[in-house]
Amino acid sequence: MHFLLTNNDLQSWLLAVAILVAVIVLLYGAKALLLRRLTHIAPHTDTYLDDLAIKILASTQPLFIFLMGVYCGAQVLSLPPRTDTILHHLSVTVFLLQAARWGDVGIKGWFHHYRLRRSAEDAASTTSTAALGFVARTVLWVVILLMILDNFGVNITTLVASLGIGGIAVALAMQNILGDLFSSLSIVLDKPFVVGDFIIVDDVLGTVEYVGLKTTRLRSLGGEQIVFSNSDLLKSRI
Repeated sequence: MHFLLTNNDLQSWLLAVAILVAVIVLLYGAKALLLRRLTHIAPHTDTYLDDLAIKILASTQPLFIFLMGVYCGAQVLSLPPRTDTILHHLSVTVFLLQAARWGDVGIKGWFHHYRLRRSAEDAASTTSTAALGFVARTVLWVVILLMILDNFGVNITTLVASLGIGGIAVALAMQNILGDLFSSLSIVLDKPFVVGDFIIVDDVLGTVEYVGLKTTRLRSLGGEQIVFSNSDLLKSRI
């Protein structure tokens, strides 16, 4: 008896299922093996990279592994053009989302480790590095979203141009806030002063108590708390 389903015989379907199962087993096996190996090595090393690799690998989603198996298995089948296109778009989308997940976990883990390491030396850096991590993750997801839209045939050139015009309008409206934010990052990275330093700003004397995203706070000799916007502070003579 000659069995046919969507123009594929039984042998082709059995081969597709075998490939699907093999890919799933291979990916799950590779993930488990790498996690076991890294978990054994990580406690004996000084670097944070192996710990970060464990977090990234552990974030691999079952849906991603399953769809990779389905996509590989489907390559031996003769599918209708519409079905083949849908499967291709779906597989690429899931892959991009998984890549975004890996990147998000990696960025979050790295900045968290950096904050813990730096907090004892420079407490002011924790707030700004958290903001920098958020910006990096946001950029990552925006890029992935644009790639997904491009995968579905959306003209992202026009979309990016529209976002650029909108971004300029938002930047103009938030000019002061963005100025303080970038000044905060400049203070953290360039370190003209750190929390605990005694500084003189024009005719104001005080000890730096806090450096935030928008403001820096000093404690004057008289005990009063003096608040400067970060952009104004960097424009002053310190």
